Amino acid sequence: MKKWIIVLSIIVLAFCGLLIKVYLSALDPVKTAETKAVSRAQGKISLKEVDDFHIYNGIETVNVIEGKSKNGDKIIVWMPEKSKEIIVRKAKNGLTKEEAIQKLQQEKSPKKIISVRLGMEKNIPLWEIYYRSNNNLINYYYVHFDTGEWLKKIENL
Repeated sequence: MKKWIIVLSIIVLAFCGLLIKVYLSALDPVKTAETKAVSRAQGKISLKEVDDFHIYNGIETVNVIEGKSKNGDKIIVWMPEKSKEIIVRKAKNGLTKEEAIQKLQQEKSPKKIISVRLGMEKNIPLWEIYYRSNNNLINYYYVHFDTGEWLKKIENL
């Protein structure tokens, strides 16, 4: 009986180790993209600290960095992968995440907001809000980062 417990324990540990390896391997491309994006941003702007990084996949792939400049201002950097252009905005000059959610709630009545993230399409910085409506359908709502205007909606998916 002890042999079975030992063999079973070894199999469970090996399986857990394999799962951890797969998970870490899946994160490698994102970490590589973050390293390249931060290096590219630091070469062109005064980026002192990185608070958040994510990849936005819309019409084109855009790397988004939220961080602080050397003088302490919170900044947001959008870098399209296929373009050399870098767009930088001070966070205080644009819509906050909460303001973007409030804009959605004024126009729609979402059942559940699933995610809110920064992105960019056609060189326009934006907030993408992914939510479920009352009939449990998936919806996307896009708000202009600078002006707070509605840009587009994708509804009832």
